[in-house]
Parts: sequence; structure tokens; C-alpha cells
Amino acid sequence: MTSNLIVPQHAAVGTDGSVLNITPESAGWQYVGFEVIKLQPGQKIIRQTADREICLVLLSGKGDLKTSSAHWNNIGNRYSVFEKIPPYAAYVPSEDRYEFIAQTSVELAVCSAPGKPGYEARLIVPEQIGVEVRGSGSMQRLVHNILPEREPAESLLVVEVFTPEGHWSSYPPHKHDRSALPEESLLEETYYFHIEPVQGFAIQRVYTDDRSLDETLAVRNGQAVLVPRGYHPVAAPAGYEVYYLNVMAGPVRTWKFYNDPDHEWLIKK
Repeated sequence: MTSNLIVPQHAAVGTDGSVLNITPESAGWQYVGFEVIKLQPGQKIIRQTADREICLVLLSGKGDLKTSSAHWNNIGNRYSVFEKIPPYAAYVPSEDRYEFIAQTSVELAVCSAPGKPGYEARLIVPEQIGVEVRGSGSMQRLVHNILPEREPAESLLVVEVFTPEGHWSSYPPHKHDRSALPEESLLEETYYFHIEPVQGFAIQRVYTDDRSLDETLAVRNGQAVLVPRGYHPVAAPAGYEVYYLNVMAGPVRTWKFYNDPDHEWLIKK
């Protein structure tokens, strides 16, 4: 039986190329929205942002992007996320619009959260994206900070992570489900996965201290996972590399997490 926390892809319906769509309403929460759009050369999408801010992440392929105030041609620099180079992305504020035209086959992530006027649309080029190696030993992973809290936005935080085979990430297990600053911030979160080779899987556990939520998930390529609360570590099985794109948002735009006390000793190992 498939967990309600796993959101699978579906066949694209119509011309907009949408193959996966998470809304606050479908997730049963307040902030995070996430969509995956796949386009063929020449296909385009036109969207209004309304009361939500958007971070577009060009997972693979190239295209042209236009907002009400800016136009960027021929953006995109990778044909697979597993090239492990920072992507092109763009921030589009609320009360704006965007139009994307694919030049090649494209996989586009549309990350959204509540927004307010006053921000400008901007292109996020690979050189602006912070790259870091986080953790050590079998907890080491590569991180691309696409829209971190030091960059202007109202609600959104966006990051992508590459977990080598046999390694763990989002580990030691941590959570961010309480408004208890400065110790912890409340952030909803989605994970969107790619696996290499494609027939593989990732393991993700989502659990709370009282175990009222305690699920261990086998996640396939192209699936997303909802993290409404609790700790949420990820493991890459031997022979398979795991990529995921994280989208977070909450009432305060800061990432303050709380480690599971049972496993916090691993940081000091």
C-alpha cells in the first residue's frame, strides 16, 4: 500500500506539461506548493503568480523565461541533475506572471509559497548558488543552496541535495515543526527525488517523538514526499545515487532545526 506521504507522477494532461502537483490544499497544510512540468522543444507555459511567490528551478534542459518586467534567453546548463552542477533558477514575486518556452526537452520545478508585493523578479545563475559539502563519512552529501534565507524572498527556501550511494542525508534526523525560535522554526517541506540508475529507490523515514507519525518509505524516481511534521532522514542504497529538491516555507523565513536527541551524538562522532 502506498503511503499518503508519497506523491507520484501522473501522465501530463493538456499542453501545460504538469506531471506532479502539490498544493497546500492537497497536502493539508498552509504554505508549500510544488509542481513538476515536463516540456518538449517549442512547448510553453504561461502562469500568473497571484498571491504566491515562485522559485523556478530548471532541473534539466534549456529555455527562455519572461516575466512582466524581465526576459532571459537560453537559460539552462545541464541535461541531468546528476551532472551535479548548480542549476539556473529564477525568483518571480507575487502579483506577477511568467512565461517559459522550452528550447530542448525540459524538466522544470515550480516551487511556491505565500508572497507579498515589493520583491523583484530575478534570474539566479549557477555562480550565485552556494555549494557546500555537508557532513562527514557516510553522512557526507553535496548541497546547492538555490534560494537560501540570506537571499530576498517572503516565504520560500529552496535547496537541492546529492546523496552518494550508501550515504545518509537529512541526518542525523532533524525536524522543524514548532514555532519555538531561536531553537526551532516551523517549516513545511517537500522532497522531490531522482535516482541514478533510474530503477533504484531511496529510503526516507518520517517520524515524530511520540510516534503518532512513523512511516518508512521506499521512494522511486520522480516521486515527491510530504513532510508535514517530524524527523525525516534519507538513505541512498548501495549502487544508487539519490538526488532531491527541497522546498520549505512557514510563518517565519528561517531554517532552525532540532536534532533527534537519540541521534545527536553522531554530530560529535
